[in-house]
Amino acid sequence: MVDVIEAAFQFVSVLRPERLICWNNNNYRGTVLNLDGSCLGSPIRADYGGIIRNYAGFFLAGFSGYIAASTNVLLVELTTIHRGLLLAVEMDIADMICYSDSMLSVKLLTYSNSPYHAYDVLLQDIKDLLSSRNFSIHCYLR
Repeated sequence: MVDVIEAAFQFVSVLRPERLICWNNNNYRGTVLNLDGSCLGSPIRADYGGIIRNYAGFFLAGFSGYIAASTNVLLVELTTIHRGLLLAVEMDIADMICYSDSMLSVKLLTYSNSPYHAYDVLLQDIKDLLSSRNFSIHCYLR
């Protein structure tokens, strides 16, 4: 009986096709900022990061960090966008496109919203940074 049970739970090796992932600028001929934030683990840790590349995909700058005692992924995503835009302004980048996987964040930044939103001050700071230069933000899901 033991042999039958062990045979039922034997590890079977499954070959998966190799999945190649590469950086894509969507044919944009300028600077690109890729952003991502996440809340994972137990206890939850909120981390964020981003990378700035030129049109050819060469690394220009990167950043990362965490938000202590936060479980709100929207706050993390908005903080990521804000930090990325601040870095671009500090680098004196005039023309840039930003890609985030947070559809909610992009919608809050591109459409008008209530001035009573919990993160209205942060949203307005980001909108000011976007409008101060030729920056645009788009949702990008793989």
